Amino acid sequence: MSQDLFELPGPEGNTIVGNLAELGQDPLGFLTKCTREYGDIVPLRLGLTPACLLTQPEYIEQVLKERILFIKSKGIRALRSFIGEGLLSSEGDWWQHQRRLIQPVFSHKRIAGYGQIMVAYAERAIDTWQDGETRDIHDEMMQLTLNIVMKCLFNQDITEGEAKNVAYAIDVAMHWFENKRKQGFFIWEWFPRPENIRYKNAIQQMDKSIYHLIEERRTSGEDTGDLLSMLMQVKDEEDGSQMTDKQLRDETITLMLAGHETTANTLSWTWMLLSQHPEVRSKLQAELKEVLDSRSATVADLPKLRYTEMIIKEAMRLYPPVPIMTREATQDCEIGGYEVPAGCQVMMSQWVMHRNPRYFEDPEVFQPERWANDLEKQLPRGVYFPFGDGPRTCIGKGFAMMEAVLLLATIAQKFEVNVVQDYAIVPQPSITLRPEYGIKVTLKKS
Repeated sequence: MSQDLFELPGPEGNTIVGNLAELGQDPLGFLTKCTREYGDIVPLRLGLTPACLLTQPEYIEQVLKERILFIKSKGIRALRSFIGEGLLSSEGDWWQHQRRLIQPVFSHKRIAGYGQIMVAYAERAIDTWQDGETRDIHDEMMQLTLNIVMKCLFNQDITEGEAKNVAYAIDVAMHWFENKRKQGFFIWEWFPRPENIRYKNAIQQMDKSIYHLIEERRTSGEDTGDLLSMLMQVKDEEDGSQMTDKQLRDETITLMLAGHETTANTLSWTWMLLSQHPEVRSKLQAELKEVLDSRSATVADLPKLRYTEMIIKEAMRLYPPVPIMTREATQDCEIGGYEVPAGCQVMMSQWVMHRNPRYFEDPEVFQPERWANDLEKQLPRGVYFPFGDGPRTCIGKGFAMMEAVLLLATIAQKFEVNVVQDYAIVPQPSITLRPEYGIKVTLKKS
């Protein structure tokens, strides 16, 4: 016999807006409190919209597996004016068609070819760094990963004109999304508020740049070995169709957003954690000395850079690239024996699950060693999911992990990165988990 979800205990909230205010002000703190105080499924109300938080791995796995019954949230749907019908936002048969088309582009063999670009760009960036200077490491990582993704996607350097418009639009879109999240996505996009106008203008400029790049490539017919060339060549096995300019636009923007923002944030939090834990940094230096002995890292070194990879995994545990995922129930259904109504916003938080003492000993402690002996495979599904899970798991997972490990190894060989004393670092949970005011650091040559 199933039970009504909303008969379960949960936070009271305001009569009119429900739990929207608490969720808007401090989403991570609020969801953590809900997990501590209530059960495996916590009923919530966001204005008039029913919602719930899942804290039981089985329930999370169930929702992430079911891509028809549970679709992307209205938050992600609000981003469609920016990313269009790319893999992140599309649903149903269209999503399946696109995933099938793009999957071969992200084969292990294909993405391994980009390792050289990643290392070369990292080395080029740190050539401009000076011993003893202060920089915002978050800005540096955003710039570096955007450079890399532009080169891998379009074979174009960020200083070559069009890339600047794209970088600006991504930044505007992220700030716009954060404002909308705080307003519960109640402010209409077409309403002529200053942030809406800025957002629309940035997208128009970005579209002009991307369509120009696509047109140039179509005209030249050149295969430059980048992701755009690969996307242009893929054919649907069933009907032989290829991507239109609009599809190419949507997928390249999706790859840019997912492919630079998340890795930049992961690395930013990693530098902060290494600065706070010199003993971990020493072990990292020892591994880099043993494996690389002052030469540049390559893709072939990745299997030996085990501790470097564990540092990235642990940084993503404590500061997941995406801290909260939401799905919307398309019809009345059941989760764990509880009745969930159609339209219910089903929330799952990587931040909450990754710090859950039920699954991680000393969950607040930065301890890369915990990932030895294949811990990831021993954990139940739905506990550690920095790249999501189920059929919609991040298609660029291999690319992102390779990039994070290679960049960490390359930079840590040359520089020690120390957070400026007493600098306030505030996690900002938007689509991704950014440091709201950046991370000011002092650089010390190794």
